[in-house]
Amino acid sequence: MKEEVLVFVFDGYADWEPAFVCAELNASDTGHAVKTIAANGDPKTSMGGFRVLPDYTLGNRPNDFALLILPGGEAWLGHGNDAVLPLVEHAIGRRIPVGAICNAASFLAQHGYLDGIAHTGNTLSFMKQVAPAYRGEAHFQERQAVCDAGIVTANGSAALEFGREILALLEAKSQDDIAAWYHMNKQGFYPAD
Repeated sequence: MKEEVLVFVFDGYADWEPAFVCAELNASDTGHAVKTIAANGDPKTSMGGFRVLPDYTLGNRPNDFALLILPGGEAWLGHGNDAVLPLVEHAIGRRIPVGAICNAASFLAQHGYLDGIAHTGNTLSFMKQVAPAYRGEAHFQERQAVCDAGIVTANGSAALEFGREILALLEAKSQDDIAAWYHMNKQGFYPAD
């Protein structure tokens, strides 16, 4: 039976941010299956206009899963996604990995999850501005993506680096295969013009 990876979706979620890694994790050879979860069962429309009917709601979610992915979007900045906090707490409390990219990383910062671990986000100054309760400045790294203590953080321009960290954390592919996947998607078939 495949281990489920839950992707939290909401109106306006940044669909491209988890796309690369979800395509890899959902492949037949990884042992994972990607499922969506939302605050309720209503269809959610991404920034790119994709309409998704969630597989799960916060009220009927599984207790065991392999990873929780929190894609970016504006809703994180206006407390629009605070309902997901119990799920984040459940995951972290059970040592289930959590991946947060773009504004979702700032959400984790605001709620204290990044205060004592290495992490990154959409610049330190932005994180401090949008997450006034954040106290993890000493652990902020100016990198595209960072993994520490089972939490992967990334800035909004780092969809591939986010994916690379998640694939490595879950050991979904060999290190060589992850490097080849990253190189192919970053560089393409031909050198950049």
